[in-house]
Amino acid sequence: MATFARRRYHARMKKRTLILGAGGLAAIGVAGYGAWRASSQGAPKANQAVSSRVAQAPDAGAREFFESSMPDLQGQAIALARFSGKPLLVNFWATWCAPCVEEMPHLDALAKQTPEVQFVGIGIDTAANIQKFVDKVPVSYQLLVAGPAGIALCRALGNSAGGLPFTVLFDAKGSTFDAILGEVKPDDLRSRIARLVAASRT
Repeated sequence: MATFARRRYHARMKKRTLILGAGGLAAIGVAGYGAWRASSQGAPKANQAVSSRVAQAPDAGAREFFESSMPDLQGQAIALARFSGKPLLVNFWATWCAPCVEEMPHLDALAKQTPEVQFVGIGIDTAANIQKFVDKVPVSYQLLVAGPAGIALCRALGNSAGGLPFTVLFDAKGSTFDAILGEVKPDDLRSRIARLVAASRT
């Protein structure tokens, strides 16, 4: 009888523990969902097919960018300071971002049409994913791998939501000239690049 009583006691305790554990997991899930929803509502619509101007980032963001380094697809560390001294277009993108993928042929065409401007693509992705992509869709300009850490760099450059795609133009002095959050419109971007080149000549 004592053994039977002990078994019943342990069974009740196990059931109670499972109920409490399930309740705790549910509370964590609700809290997590609430945090995700709040952050989503506070951010602009991600990956929308529009081109919208982002407030010019402070020079601190540009300095942080040019003081950074990240690997290329072969794993070699590339100091971003090597791109200073000449107009520069930087496109933050990812293989899982449909608008990023759609705009890349336009960016590649513009890169070939405007050799006076350097183009760099920074992948918020893995080197393996990026390599698989460029094996199918070759890109003529430099591609670097930032991974998730690249989102912090986006935010430093004025993209507070960390949305993609995100394109930044730097002048020859290394200052932020312009920025676009969302898929670029080729004619609009061509106009912005023309202004960047003209400003760099003065």
